[in-house]
Amino acid sequence: MSYIAIDIGATNIRVATGDHNGLIEKVTEPTETREGPMGVSRQIIRLIESIKEDDPTNIGIGSIGPINLEQGIITNTPNYSFQNIPIKEPLIEEYKVPVTMVNDCAAAVTGEQYFGDGNGLRNLVYVTISTGIGGGAIVDDVLLLGKEGNAVEIGHFTIAPESEIMCGCGCRGHWEAFCSGSNIPNYARHLLSGVDWSGGVLHMLAGREKDGLDAKVIFEAARKGDRYAKMIVDEIGYKNAIGFANIVNAYDPELITVGGSIALNNPDQILNPILANIEKHSINTVPEIKITPLGQDAVIIGALALAVNY
Repeated sequence: MSYIAIDIGATNIRVATGDHNGLIEKVTEPTETREGPMGVSRQIIRLIESIKEDDPTNIGIGSIGPINLEQGIITNTPNYSFQNIPIKEPLIEEYKVPVTMVNDCAAAVTGEQYFGDGNGLRNLVYVTISTGIGGGAIVDDVLLLGKEGNAVEIGHFTIAPESEIMCGCGCRGHWEAFCSGSNIPNYARHLLSGVDWSGGVLHMLAGREKDGLDAKVIFEAARKGDRYAKMIVDEIGYKNAIGFANIVNAYDPELITVGGSIALNNPDQILNPILANIEKHSINTVPEIKITPLGQDAVIIGALALAVNY
């Protein structure tokens, strides 16, 4: 049997073939945005054709959101300049097979249960700390999806309602506003406001300008012992601990796995503050929290799990 897995990301589209043992062949391209909404599905079909050896049995998709499960579309993602992108129907029309589409983190947690460290568990959560913060949850062996497919938007948990830090969505004090890759620079500039941070490693790596601050620079400077970078990383870590405590209190998982570029590139700096502080904010028993063994492939492996288990 032949299965197709698709990961629709903010920047890239990844398509793979696979079977019950895992991925077989994979191809990645930057998302085609010049041809409007239909261009995305046409690109996906072209990528499938470039690697498939025979007609697929099932297709699984993990997609950026927001999505509409019933319509099989990406609705109003801020990552593209157009909205209401049809995904399922063009694939069904082309291949005449079942197509399962969920948001990217719902796919990832499915992959974790089927191919990863969540195998055999009935309650687990996957968290991505990347450009944004997102989550997928399986509770009592049921994948949580929500009325339109956008459940477990953990990045928009409010963890500091009185803060002046604004989330990209326009709300105040969301977890993502402090700890996501796209928002860490703004939070760092806020923490350094009124502070003379010149002369250190962080200052040098940032090109001696606050505009040069980004997540990579901050975590690298902290590893090199810069006290201001370490302060920023500690503050990020404490905010992450609050976010993870909310996950534990909301979903009571047996395991939380963590992926996304910020976590995968800085595993100890992300996990250690969470583990040190989470019990201060959690009333439920804190489960094992670890970096996902699926790495950067968590979403596309999850898409494969959706196709295999249709």
